[in-house]
Amino acid sequence: MYENNAEAFRARRRRGCRTGRRRGLAPVRSAAALSGMGALTDALNSLRNPPRSRAADAAADRHGPVSTAPGEHQGIIDRAALSADLAALAASGLSRDALRAAVLARLKDALDTGRREIRRRFQAGGSGALTARANCFLVDRLIQVIHTHVIHTHVATAVHPQANLAEDGRTALIALGGYGRGELAPESDVDLLFLHPHRMTPHHERVIEAMLYLLWDLGFKVGQAIRSPDLCIRLAKSDMTIRTSLLEMRFVWGDRPLFQSLKRSFTREVRTQSAAKFIEAKLGECDERHRRMGDSRYVLEPNIKDGKGGLRDLHALLWITRHIHQVEDNGDLVAHQVEDIDGLVERGVFTRPEVRRFKKAQDFLWTLRCHLHYIAGRPEERLTFDLQQEIAPLMGYSARAGSAAVERLMKHYFLVAKDVGDLTRIFRAALEEDYGRRPGLRLSRLNRRRVERFRIEGKRLTVPETGTFEETPIEMLRIFKVAQAHDLDIHPDALRGIARNLKRIDKTLRADPEANRIFLDILTAGRNPESTLRRMNEAGVLGRFVPDFGRVVAQMQYNMYHHFTVDEHTLFAIGILHRIEQGLLKDEAPIATHVIHEVLSRRELYLAVLLHDIAKGRGGDHSERGARVARAVCPRLGLDEEETETVAWLVRHHLAMSDTAFRRDLDDPITIQKFAGLVQSVERLRLLLVLTVADIRAVGPGTWNAWKAALLRDLFWRAEEVLSGQPAAAGRDGRVGEAKDAVGKALSGGAALSGWSAKALKTHLSRGPAAYWLSFDRDTLARHASMIRKAEIDDSPLAVETRADHYREVIEVTVYTADKPGVFSLIAGAIAAAGGSIDAAKIFTLANATVLDSFYVRDVNGGPFDNARKRARLSAAIEKTLAGQMDPLAELARQCSPIQSRYRVFNVAPRVLFDNQASDDTTVIEINGRDRPGLLYRVTQALTALKLNIRTAKISTYGERAVDAFYVTDSRGRKLTGEARQEKIRETLLQAIAGKGETR
Repeated sequence: MYENNAEAFRARRRRGCRTGRRRGLAPVRSAAALSGMGALTDALNSLRNPPRSRAADAAADRHGPVSTAPGEHQGIIDRAALSADLAALAASGLSRDALRAAVLARLKDALDTGRREIRRRFQAGGSGALTARANCFLVDRLIQVIHTHVIHTHVATAVHPQANLAEDGRTALIALGGYGRGELAPESDVDLLFLHPHRMTPHHERVIEAMLYLLWDLGFKVGQAIRSPDLCIRLAKSDMTIRTSLLEMRFVWGDRPLFQSLKRSFTREVRTQSAAKFIEAKLGECDERHRRMGDSRYVLEPNIKDGKGGLRDLHALLWITRHIHQVEDNGDLVAHQVEDIDGLVERGVFTRPEVRRFKKAQDFLWTLRCHLHYIAGRPEERLTFDLQQEIAPLMGYSARAGSAAVERLMKHYFLVAKDVGDLTRIFRAALEEDYGRRPGLRLSRLNRRRVERFRIEGKRLTVPETGTFEETPIEMLRIFKVAQAHDLDIHPDALRGIARNLKRIDKTLRADPEANRIFLDILTAGRNPESTLRRMNEAGVLGRFVPDFGRVVAQMQYNMYHHFTVDEHTLFAIGILHRIEQGLLKDEAPIATHVIHEVLSRRELYLAVLLHDIAKGRGGDHSERGARVARAVCPRLGLDEEETETVAWLVRHHLAMSDTAFRRDLDDPITIQKFAGLVQSVERLRLLLVLTVADIRAVGPGTWNAWKAALLRDLFWRAEEVLSGQPAAAGRDGRVGEAKDAVGKALSGGAALSGWSAKALKTHLSRGPAAYWLSFDRDTLARHASMIRKAEIDDSPLAVETRADHYREVIEVTVYTADKPGVFSLIAGAIAAAGGSIDAAKIFTLANATVLDSFYVRDVNGGPFDNARKRARLSAAIEKTLAGQMDPLAELARQCSPIQSRYRVFNVAPRVLFDNQASDDTTVIEINGRDRPGLLYRVTQALTALKLNIRTAKISTYGERAVDAFYVTDSRGRKLTGEARQEKIRETLLQAIAGKGETR
């Protein structure tokens, strides 16, 4: 009836149990290797006739400790009816193959029916926790029926019916992992332990093989282990993953005394011997997992299972709890004193309100997780932007004034993640108390002493009396300052006291000069203020003392550019500012590291970073609104009028430097003059540079790169020259002449650049426009000349050169070819088709009817083209496209970019802006729209069709939003004036941005 081919079994086992290796579950090795490992039950004789009564069902329920309310899972699966159907099939006289097919069909029907009912209840408003328990209930019943059926129809009647199965065939089926905990997400693996006493006979092997085949054919991903109690104990002593899985073992079916024997041995020999080691390991795993997931619970696309503040953090609390608490029964350690979180109230670890927070957080996260699994149809744990949009209405969130449904969902999520963090901190402090440990759980004696007005317990600061905060609310601020000064954490008892008295942080306290002095000292302290402010934020103190900051707590920035909530981004920025000041980022931000020690307005700088995004989420321009907030907050904090105006100016213009550097041509003198006119002083320039660096670096991993650093440095140096009153060595014409002289000397004097006659050199130097000679350094200009000269000698119509620009961490792609309409567009399309993303472009038409275009290119995912194969592909794509052998859009359509589906949930309103003041001789057209592969190609195609000449292009991407600026003239080299003409251009470009007619 069941497959018995060893090779087939090995192949199926490899497909079915990959997940088991991650959890320390030993996979079934082969049919032969199964021999001697044990199986079956000592109650086999009673199981030959499958249970058929409701009473039998109820009795079986008591075998497994899944916590359910009476009737909670009624209607999901009828085990008695299913068992009776399988028994009837077994007695029907069907052939072996027909019987197996019929049995499998009946089991699939029961499984599908049960799953549909569970999903229906969930979608009708059932909780995620209830759904997880219901999934366990369904799988339990199926495994029980399968095991009984296999024994009855296969082993007992077909293989060794005369064997003494009661003596040799004892086995227990035990659930492990989340399944053992009684929580099974819709698409999660089923972790199952086949427990046997000592050895295994051939018919036991066939039972396990037959069971696994049926489970695999039903579509289960099974993580299986086959072990004796002795082996379980040996492995648990040496392997923390296996020990953790056994902590959650739950009896499903078979020999209950065998299961109890393992549980006793595990309690006596494992749990009582190495609690400290287990705690160290689990907390270390948490820390490492947090680092791997970004070390923040405020990531905008969080992993709700493994991320900081996710379900795994709650699981870790339960694992440690179950490991360290046990109770004696007749002198024998037999059971957990604390099986669930409620037990921690009696032990004084959590209060009842905290336990309620734990359960609410757990249920919210489970509901999110079930939605993720159902929508994705796979074990998806990451709450991505597209899934957030889909889940928000399913969980009852709708748009309200100022907040979209998805933003309300995510704000709730971040507040729940904060609750998980609070509970984790309280629990760790309790462990410190119980085990006499410092944070990090290194053994030490608790050190109780006083510092200023507070008491130290271990490495945590607390209040000497319970009424301290009620009587003196300012102490709620002072305790953080003292903790910061002495590198201490805050004791959970003190945090609870703060939570009870947050309402006392009111207008009176906010107006207290001493309270404001304390806060400003915390913000500008020499010790890292980031961690202290984060503790204040999570305790609710920061948002109460600065109510405008409270409005951005857990405020989502719904885009793909920002990685964190507004408050978390701000705190990261303060930490980065501190690191710049300490010289810890001198390699990544050398200019900011240097100039921060020259600023005269240090505390204004720290306040500007704290307030730069304070008005986000209020609608309108957050910079302008933030400046108004700064003018109200700064005097309260003790700043004078001049200092307040400096902070307000920085907040108002905190995007000006990045906008100019990334979206305007820095080689155009007008750009530098306008920026210098805005800044007006070297002091403000320095402040703005440091603020800009901290802001960009705090956006998220990968946002800061050498290209952006180089642009900011170039802008800083050029603006500093203007603001310092340093005269240029000569006028524009003079600087062009100097550049030509320098290139001429390099070309005539370099052996590697031979072949230049005086006539050829003169001809070359006369070709480029003035802007060309001022846009590159001498070595780059000489390299271009060599490239052009070689193309002329070879009579080649095209030359493509790629070079690694280590200064900017990009690939510089230079293309020399005959001028023709749309050449820039074709090159842009080719680069996109080759997997490149253009950061900037410099476009020059030479006097010999050719073009020399330079593109600064990175990989579409943000990295450099760091190998020869990628660069060769890039060159080949450009050559084929310019030769008419490749259509960039067709090539892009064949490529699949998984990230694009996430882009589509964002509605980026397309815009086209005209600026005739940014340049003396060109019009700047700035386009805004949702980014996608080929967008630049489409837009430049439209510009070519409009008969516009592109002089320079600045390409910027902010997550899903593209912001590109083109310096253009009409076909006669003039600026674009006239409203009618601009409107026609706008309409054409808006169609290109929207991508009408494209297949996405």
